Amino acid sequence: MITLKEITRNNFWDCISLEVTPEQVDFVTSNAVSIAQSKVQPECIPMAVYDDDLIVGFVMYCIDEDDSEYWIYRLMIDKNHQSKGYGKKAMELLLAKIKEDKSHDKIFLGVHKKALLLICIKALDLNLMGRFLAKSIL
Repeated sequence: MITLKEITRNNFWDCISLEVTPEQVDFVTSNAVSIAQSKVQPECIPMAVYDDDLIVGFVMYCIDEDDSEYWIYRLMIDKNHQSKGYGKKAMELLLAKIKEDKSHDKIFLGVHKKALLLICIKALDLNLMGRFLAKSIL
């Protein structure tokens, strides 16, 4: 079963050991940098993606201090676990978690400008309404 779990001292090293393919490195901030960011920006919430007891990926989201909206800053699946549906399921779980907060009705994605955003959107069958914002996180 796919779950999202808190980053703790027990899974920290496993989490920062996750890697993407060499072709993806320029599109994803490292998990170590993301976890460090969450320490200086406590509104950022990093989580590990698990398949039962196996760590397969990482996500990070927040309520952004600039616009007071939910942002999904990070989603990565380890290179050894890609193309198995983990990314889609992790995003579904994260969206469900964010939607529990009924005081917000928008969720923004922080995406590298060179990333294949449309493929992600199509894979998730999302209906997009609104606008895309160019925002540099780091």
